[in-house]
Amino acid sequence: MAMNGNPGTWRIAAIDKLRGLAVALMLVDHVRESFFLHRQVADPMDVYATEPMLFFTRLVSHLCAPLFIFLTGLGAWLYGLKHAHPQQAASLYLLKRGLFLILLELTVVNFAWTFSFSPQMLYLQVIWAIGLSMVALSALLWLPWRALLAFALVVIVGHNLLNGIEFVPGDAGYIPWAVLHDRSVIELWGGLKARTSYPVLPWIGVIALGYAAGQLYREDRTPASRQRVLGVVGMGSLLSFLVLRSLNGYGDTASWQAGSDMLHTLMSFLNVTKYPPSLLFLLLTLGLGLLLLRRLERSDDKVLASLGVFGSVPLFFYILHLYLLHVLQLGAFALWGGSDGLRFSFDHVWQIWGMAALLLPILYLPCRLFSAYKRRTRSVWASYL
Repeated sequence: MAMNGNPGTWRIAAIDKLRGLAVALMLVDHVRESFFLHRQVADPMDVYATEPMLFFTRLVSHLCAPLFIFLTGLGAWLYGLKHAHPQQAASLYLLKRGLFLILLELTVVNFAWTFSFSPQMLYLQVIWAIGLSMVALSALLWLPWRALLAFALVVIVGHNLLNGIEFVPGDAGYIPWAVLHDRSVIELWGGLKARTSYPVLPWIGVIALGYAAGQLYREDRTPASRQRVLGVVGMGSLLSFLVLRSLNGYGDTASWQAGSDMLHTLMSFLNVTKYPPSLLFLLLTLGLGLLLLRRLERSDDKVLASLGVFGSVPLFFYILHLYLLHVLQLGAFALWGGSDGLRFSFDHVWQIWGMAALLLPILYLPCRLFSAYKRRTRSVWASYL
C-alpha cells in the first residue's frame, strides 16, 4: 500500500491501479465499438454466432462498470476522511459530482458518440448510471454502516426478483422503472428519445457496497487484515457464482447450456446478463475485482504503477479517449472508406487489441500531465475530472 501525506489525505495506490486497469479494458471495448461495428456483439452475447476471441474480448470489459462504481463508493468514503465532518462532506461531494456527471452524459459524452448537435437518441450509459448512483448514495450514506451494507446486499442479491415486473409506455411507472430496472426507450419531445442503457437500481447497491467497504480502510485496520477480508469475500463471491450458475436457477435470466464442445459450454456458462447487471454478473465481476484489489495492494510493479496514472484521472481519460476514437474513425473512413459505406472497420479481433495497445501510450502523457496538475491546483473544475 502506498500513502502520501497524513492518514486523512492519503490515496490508496492499489485503488488507482485497479481503476486504471478498468479504463484500459474499457478502451479495448470502445475500440471494438468504434472499429468493429459491422460485427457488433448483442447483449446477451450470442454464444453460437460469436467467435470465441470476440466473445472473450467483450467479456473482459464486463469488469469495467462494476469496478468503476464500487470504487466510486469507496473513493467517496476516503474523500470524507479529509474533512472534519466526513459524512456531510462525502454527501455534498456525491450530490454535486453526481449531478455534474448526469449533465455531462447528456451533453459532452453523448456528443462524443454521435458528433451531432441534434441527436435523435440520447444514450444514458455508464456515466449517467454513476451520476444517479452518486446522488442516491449522498442520501443513503447517512444510514449506520451496517444498515448500509445490508441495503447494498439486499439490492444486489434480491433485485432479480423484480424481473417479472413490466410497464408499457403510457403507464405511470414506465419511466421510473425504465430508469431503475428495465432497459427501455423513453419518448421525450420533438422526436427525441432516450435509451436507458444502464438501469440504475443494481448499481446503487454496488456503490453502497463500495462505501460500506470503506470500513476496511480505517486507520486502525492493518493491511494484513484488510487483505484477508478482500481475499475471503472475493473467493466467496466466485464460489457463490459457480454454485448458483451450476444450478441454473436464481441469479440470471439467461440459463447456460452444454455446447458442441467444452469451449462453447464455458462461453455459455460465463454469458451472464449485464443490462441490468444480474446477481451472477456482480458475483463474478466484483469477486474478481476484490481479488485484484488485494493483489494490487501487495504489488510494486512499475507497469501496474503506470495504470495508476490512468486511474487517478478516470473521467478525463474517459472523455479524451471517446473523442480520440471518434476522430480516428472519421480519419480512417476519409482515407480508406468503409466496408458498409458508413465506417472503417477492422477485419480481425486481434486488431482491436493492437489498436488499444498503441493508444494507451498516446493517452498516458496527457493523463499524467493532468494528474500532476490536479495534485497541485486548487481549481474546483479540475477536481470534477
